[in-house]
Amino acid sequence: MKDEIRYWIKQIAGYARGFGLDFFETRFEMVDYDKMNELAAYGGFPGRYPHWRFGMEYERLRKSYSYGLHKIYEMVINNDPCYAYLLDENSMIDHKIVIAHVYAHSDFFKNNAWFEPSNRKMMDELANHGARIRRYMEQYGIDRVENFIDACLSIENLIDFHSPYIVRTKPEKKGDEPEKIADVPRIKSKKYLEDYINPKEYIEAEKKKLEEEMSRKKKFPEAPERDILRFLVENAPLEAWERSVLSMVREEAYYFAPQRMTKILNEGWAAYWHSKIMTEKALADSEVLEYADHHSGTLATSPGQLNPYKIGIELLRDIEERWNKGKFGKEYDECADISAKEKWNRNLGLGRKKLFEARRIHNDLTFLDSFLTPEFAMAQKLFAFEFNPQTDRYEIVSREFQKVKDKLLFSLTNLGEPAIDIEDANYMNRGELYMVHRHEGIDLRKDWAVDTLKNVGSIWKRPVRLGTKFGGSAVLFTHDGANFREEQV
Repeated sequence: MKDEIRYWIKQIAGYARGFGLDFFETRFEMVDYDKMNELAAYGGFPGRYPHWRFGMEYERLRKSYSYGLHKIYEMVINNDPCYAYLLDENSMIDHKIVIAHVYAHSDFFKNNAWFEPSNRKMMDELANHGARIRRYMEQYGIDRVENFIDACLSIENLIDFHSPYIVRTKPEKKGDEPEKIADVPRIKSKKYLEDYINPKEYIEAEKKKLEEEMSRKKKFPEAPERDILRFLVENAPLEAWERSVLSMVREEAYYFAPQRMTKILNEGWAAYWHSKIMTEKALADSEVLEYADHHSGTLATSPGQLNPYKIGIELLRDIEERWNKGKFGKEYDECADISAKEKWNRNLGLGRKKLFEARRIHNDLTFLDSFLTPEFAMAQKLFAFEFNPQTDRYEIVSREFQKVKDKLLFSLTNLGEPAIDIEDANYMNRGELYMVHRHEGIDLRKDWAVDTLKNVGSIWKRPVRLGTKFGGSAVLFTHDGANFREEQV
């Protein structure tokens, strides 16, 4: 690494701390574009297990880069210490932008509440996962292990994204005793005739029947289970190595979940601070035009697409201005004079404090729900759009603020994934798995549902059912391991 880059790593770290950023120790590594694409294909973790999807992603990135369709400027890993990669062919201005951007990401990883449950040694953990899976491949065969990984990865979204933030307590049982089984009815007799009137074999057989009846009546699981992967890890009839692989896939899914939950806020935070550091501290006069060109490229938007960098940084700037001027609270909200609201300025100077508060407690859903305003939506030209099957294209359906906000928040709820719970793991007392899709106005894609049921069934080893709505009607999808069936209910 060049001495000049080392100098700017140290300088920009000082500028970031001066602005109040608090980040993990951050280690930078210089790589060429081929290595950067490889790292990106592996999600930033070079020691991950071998799988065809990583090779496919690498090939896609390589071709896209070769054709000039994309360029990865930086990559940063949520870890302690934090690892970041710089592209060796970047200009010095790009390196400075990326370094500032990385320190802001590292600050976000360390201080945002939604990252608190993260494994901060995931670089080592994923390397361990890779070593274990390579060992399984040697022992059980590449095709067998890879086919099982395929099934696991296809359902890695079937977790409870919010479970790491919930403290659950089980209700105490009186005396901490298991539920008692009713006594077996006995025929009254003299004590010396008891063994003849109520033989021991009869009593034991009747007791066993009562136990089986109670077992059938007891629901399993007792409450709907959103974390389907955990349920399968604990209850599916798997071999030890299969249970280990499924556990690893689940652990990685939870590790990456906070990054999906905070994409807008996290990227907005990084863009805000790289802009602040560059324009106020690290930018030479001769670099202004090149910086403006590269920064504007980061915030560029395409019609019908939401750029997380753009929406994030603009909303953070809007929050800073509003809290500096006091444009919030009961008095401001109830003011009906548009002109007065535009000129409103109480000179409170609370903007920076509010930004750090937002960084600390919010994810994308709560961030937009709390701070998105009609004025901001209008200024950013936000609108809601839907696919029109008659014209075979997406069209604007509304610019009304509440509809736009509702549409945006809905797309972020449960990370945009369908909400599916396990309702009964002993459906019809046949050991079949019955799941329910919490339908919220959008039908499941049937081809995806078929594949999902097939893969869950391959792990459960019994038929799998899914209750949902399709085309406005209640339906039951069933996959028995060989065939798919759809029934109206």
